[in-house]
Amino acid sequence: MKCPGQDTRYWKGDAIYEVPCPNCGHMVEFFKDESTRKCKNCGTKVINPKMDFGCAAHCKFAAQCLGELPPELLAEREDLLKDRVAIEMKLTLKKDFKRVGQATRSARYAEKIAQAEGADLAVVLSATYLQDVVVKPEGGDPTPEEKVAAAQAILEKLGAREDLVDEVSDIITAIHKGEQRDTVNFKTVHDAILLGALQGRLKKAPEAAEKLGEEVFPQLLTEKGKELNRTLVADVLKDLEKTRAKETAA
Repeated sequence: MKCPGQDTRYWKGDAIYEVPCPNCGHMVEFFKDESTRKCKNCGTKVINPKMDFGCAAHCKFAAQCLGELPPELLAEREDLLKDRVAIEMKLTLKKDFKRVGQATRSARYAEKIAQAEGADLAVVLSATYLQDVVVKPEGGDPTPEEKVAAAQAILEKLGAREDLVDEVSDIITAIHKGEQRDTVNFKTVHDAILLGALQGRLKKAPEAAEKLGEEVFPQLLTEKGKELNRTLVADVLKDLEKTRAKETAA
């Protein structure tokens, strides 16, 4: 007997839907029983964010039921969570491109720092993506508690394990209250957010690269974060020099 959730006889109108590619934002169409699809725009392998992999993580008939399972699922379920969190962040913030851009930049740094420092990628990327996803129609600045609640709601919706939700909540609380945590996960998120913000500032004021880099450097808590700070500033200065050279030649 086929699982009712995957049997097309039980499907309704919402069995086919589109989700944005976490890499480029292009819409990718899914059937509800497809685990992954390639984005036609950039080629990124996109995980189906609406597919519940919970049973597939332990069911011995999962491969027969779902077809060829993605390697990410077979390796570790948290690997799937990262892409789903990124998609939920973009769906929540919608056209708030400033915050989407900030979160995306910071997440790239979080991944690099986590790999170098041995942090938990599922925790640090979830915290980095979700540390500022509150949407307040009436305006005003959300409180740290509201930011934590918004992150918790998304993680619980995605079926994240309880201890992961708790740690992400604690990291976000500390970040927005200006507190410190002596854990590699906290330090990774802390540095990633600073570097993501720095990159955004440097796009607007590349001529101030050295000054801005020096301001951020002593705040960084990881060696990889400091290395990335130096690299970012050096790259901006090189690009600025090239631009000036072209302008002079013209």
